[in-house]
Order: sequence, then C-alpha cells, then structure tokens
Amino acid sequence: MARTGEVARKTAETEIALRLEIDGTGAVKIDTGVGFLNHMLTLLSKHGLMDLDVCCKGDLEVDAHHTVEDIGLCLGQALRQAAGDKRGIARYGTFYVPMDEALVRVALDFSGRPFFVLRGELPYALLGQMDTQLVAEFFRAVAMEAGLTLHIDILAGENAHHMVEGAFKAFGRALRAALTLDAREQGIPSTKGSL
Repeated sequence: MARTGEVARKTAETEIALRLEIDGTGAVKIDTGVGFLNHMLTLLSKHGLMDLDVCCKGDLEVDAHHTVEDIGLCLGQALRQAAGDKRGIARYGTFYVPMDEALVRVALDFSGRPFFVLRGELPYALLGQMDTQLVAEFFRAVAMEAGLTLHIDILAGENAHHMVEGAFKAFGRALRAALTLDAREQGIPSTKGSL
C-alpha cells in the first residue's frame, strides 16, 4: 500500500496543491514561485527519497513569508497523512550533513508531540527572494502539522546557503530514517501503544 499524502489549501494569501509519496525515488515537480525554496524542496525530496509535487500561487508581491510558511503547513499535513498510524516505522531519525565549511545535525522523533528547536545563527538576511528567518518558519510549520519533535543544530558554517542546504538535506535523510519500515517492529513503536 502506497504511503501518500495530499493536501490542497486555499486562503486569501496562498493557493497550494501538494502531494508526496514517502516510498518514492526523489522525483519532484515543484513550483513555489520562490526559487530558493524550490531548490531546498528538491534537495529534501532527493535525500529523503520521497516523491514531491508542489504548486503554489502566493502573494509574493508582499514577500515570501506566507508562501514558505503555508507550504510548510501543507508538507507537515501530508507527512502525517502518509505516515498513517505509524505502525512499523523506525520512528527516530538523526543525520549530520557537512556542506563545505558548514555542518548541520537534524534529530527528529515522529512522536505525535510537536516541538521545534533551531540552534545556530544564519549570517545573511536574504537567500535569493527568501528571508533567512523563513527557514525557521518553514520547519516549525512542518513539525507542528506532522507531529514531529524536531531539532536542527547548525554546528558550524559561514555561508548561509550552505548552512540552510545542509539543514534541508539532513532533514530529508532523518525523515527517511524515521519513516523506514522495520520488519521487526510488529506494531506502534511506543510503550503507550500509540503515537
């Protein structure tokens, strides 16, 4: 059975259609209107081996905030859908990504208890059209909607592009690890019996 999630969201600020398949190959079709975000979502998909389709029409004449945050919300909802009852998943994922001078660690728990922590400072205000403050907004939205405990630690770096790219790659790899089906796990990976 395919583990897929599909979300459509329409507000006065954005109109989004998003579909993902957890057990994919990293195939993408992405048009967010924000070039840097397109690049980051492509990396996330490739390193997570998830197929991802995203189409967004947002109020970019204001700025990229609503687009980035709302795509994060939709991605989180789709991840929650696709994970289903989480039966048989590994649950936890941790990954380090070195990106030239930058080093990023992502640790996550598909716990059903949303929490988000980002440690580290990004040295520049803009990456293309995207304010670097929106990196935290994106990941917070994903964590809250997916039900993830998510820690992102930027351990080293000078180039903001490398630091953010490392975070998206590490997040993809950590998701891939957490959502892997473990043949030995016969039920829900929790002593509570639910996640």
